[in-house]
Amino acid sequence: MTKRDEAACRQRRNFLKTAGSAAMALVATKDAFGQSEQNKPAQLSRRREEPIDRGLWVTWYDLPEAGRDAYLSWLHDSYLPALLKRPGYLWAAHYATRDTEARTDLHHVEDSKVPTGYHFILLIGARDAGVFGNPAPIEIHSALPEQGRKMLAMRIGERVNLMTESSRCDGQAGKTYKDGLTGTPCIQIGSFNCPVEYEEEMLAGYVQVRLPAMCGAASCVRTRKLNSAAGWAKHAILYEFASLEGFERDYEVTNSHAPIGLKGHSIVPMLIHAPNGPNSALRIWPPVAKA
Repeated sequence: MTKRDEAACRQRRNFLKTAGSAAMALVATKDAFGQSEQNKPAQLSRRREEPIDRGLWVTWYDLPEAGRDAYLSWLHDSYLPALLKRPGYLWAAHYATRDTEARTDLHHVEDSKVPTGYHFILLIGARDAGVFGNPAPIEIHSALPEQGRKMLAMRIGERVNLMTESSRCDGQAGKTYKDGLTGTPCIQIGSFNCPVEYEEEMLAGYVQVRLPAMCGAASCVRTRKLNSAAGWAKHAILYEFASLEGFERDYEVTNSHAPIGLKGHSIVPMLIHAPNGPNSALRIWPPVAKA
């Protein structure tokens, strides 16, 4: 064999050795992660489809009759549009609580330090709860001009929770809902604390029973289970409906067949609710388009 032939053989052996090593590395990578490079675009696509509004700033409060119209004009035309220009802020929805009788079958907190407002509910959605930490709402409000601070001072019994979404279920009506992430025309929201020994069962009850049942209702757009980053209530549940008519038709009947607990057990009697809660409310901003 000539020197030229020997050199060619060595090159061929080196090429096969390198190719074999690369193939083994690819197999190992595929085995380790359960996917190959060809599957990555699908994974990235699934990530992009995941909900992007995991943070929720919730404010419950009352207003006096005097000056209410001026406050609402300021909130809707100035305060909220400016807030939504901040990085990470995605949507806002302002609600008026419906005039319904307070639930006497629920245990409500008996602490004078917990504010009692509830006639108006303001929801502000963000990328995640960390958005509300830089700057914090108290920093945003302290930096408002004097007129803005005067408007905020009109709020009575203001209670705030900064929440992170722990579970979500998309409902049947979400397929035709045109307002995207923005809070729906009708909501039911409850905020509460739960004895620690019942929290695992509560989580399982929501994830396994209540959320899927509610999202199976024709009028439900989505349901969110929330946990607190700041504020009195450690837990909250937000049900979103396409209309008041759908809420009145579907909410109670669905609840009756979907207890929050396991094996038919309900942990609701153990919950300690916020004052005057839970609340059903109708969106007053952005205005709801007429059907």
